[in-house]
Amino acid sequence: MSNTTVLLLDKDYVIGQVGKRLYSTFVEHLGRCVYEGIYEPGHPTADKEGFRGDVRELVRELNFGALRYPGGNFVSGYNWLDGIGPRDKRPVRLDYAWTSIESNQVGIDEFCDYAASVGSEVMYAVNMGTGTPQDAGYIVEYANFPGGTYYSDLRIKNGHREPHNIKLWCVGNEMDGPWQTCQLEASDYGKKALEAAKIMKWVDPSIELCVCGSATSRQPSYPEWDRIVLEYTYDKVDYLSLHRYYENLGDETDFLASYHEMDGFIKAVAATADYVKALKRSKRTMMLSFDEWNIWYQAKTQLKSWETAPHILEDRYTLLDAIAFGGLLCTLINNADRVRIACLAQMVNVIAPIFTEKGGAAIRQTIFYPFAMAAQNCTGTVLRSIGKTPLIESAAYGSVSAIPHTATWNEEKKELCFMCANISGEEQHVTLDTRSMGKVILARHEALSGNLSAANTLENPDKVTPRRRACPSEAVEKPCFTLEPKSFHLFRYAITK
Repeated sequence: MSNTTVLLLDKDYVIGQVGKRLYSTFVEHLGRCVYEGIYEPGHPTADKEGFRGDVRELVRELNFGALRYPGGNFVSGYNWLDGIGPRDKRPVRLDYAWTSIESNQVGIDEFCDYAASVGSEVMYAVNMGTGTPQDAGYIVEYANFPGGTYYSDLRIKNGHREPHNIKLWCVGNEMDGPWQTCQLEASDYGKKALEAAKIMKWVDPSIELCVCGSATSRQPSYPEWDRIVLEYTYDKVDYLSLHRYYENLGDETDFLASYHEMDGFIKAVAATADYVKALKRSKRTMMLSFDEWNIWYQAKTQLKSWETAPHILEDRYTLLDAIAFGGLLCTLINNADRVRIACLAQMVNVIAPIFTEKGGAAIRQTIFYPFAMAAQNCTGTVLRSIGKTPLIESAAYGSVSAIPHTATWNEEKKELCFMCANISGEEQHVTLDTRSMGKVILARHEALSGNLSAANTLENPDKVTPRRRACPSEAVEKPCFTLEPKSFHLFRYAITK
């Protein structure tokens, strides 16, 4: 394997635009994501509404575009009316999805206020399990209609005179899954989603709707489910969702090469949507919402029975996980021409970049750092790199690039960002040919490397953190750098005149 790579980055070789929505996340009423996660009355940092200030500050660092809420599997048995009005009068319910007790102390009004406090928009999911298309219309009315009707006046009565103006809506969640409350066949869901979409857009024509695609590429019905659903809904919705999680099943190379499978999944779903576009003779291209993705050790998942805020799905991430995560993140950015929304699942405690202790600290997990690097730096135009990278062999995917990477050009800031992983066991020497941009100066270099099994803990919260590397002061046309084995990097270059 050659250890030398030359990549041409030209401002005219464009994939698409990447905005804040690609750096979104997911907050579900699951485990300790909401309760003891973002919301913990009595915590030393809690505000008057009970939301933790220390968690809020970490959330702001991640610069999320949108917060998807309230599920997830939870939403398919959820009555949104349980979560509004005086808190002391809200019912305590059984949550069928996660065999938990739901107190309903946080609902749509509190969550919209929270999202505004961290600078994010809300992506709200409606119940297509036990819920009806009419129910979906009612919640859009409650959230977005100015006033003078039953549900909009109820919102005003509950303390929110101005509409929440939620623009992004999910028409259900993973309705193809047998684990889902009131699972539907593709044609049944397609018909139901179509009617819900009609009502929701009659109430507010300005909203954008995301219809359920396959819950995972491993579903037996994939991708037929996506085709059938889109044949019903193509003209009424704006996005098709896709979900996928990855875990280390014992082969480290396969795990680090997971980004290759994600790329194939995205392209297959896009091709399925394009088939329906041709079938319908439509001039509109369906965009994708990858609204659940992460590293999740599902083989280790064990649920508990009927507890409030149970400690479940609390994966503790290592440096190895962060490097694999970084490859997935590069893949999402490189598909920004079709994937317009992507939600890291989830935000706090539950397979999350932030972990909390009840009454105590909030820490950054290892996967926090690649996401923060991207969300804070990789915006603007995604560039298509030209060149060959070394290949490594994986049992699951065959030959894959040893250097998954992405490059973004921000015209306004005159900045070029290059983010990459080295998933091989050898040093890799990379040269970027940036001649179309003139000379560049390295302004920032952050790297994650070291002990692959290291993880951050409450006792040692900074065990794994990015290291700032020295930046040469001279301007060059072809910046060069070396990537140590199994590492993750962000390079940000300033353009000189």
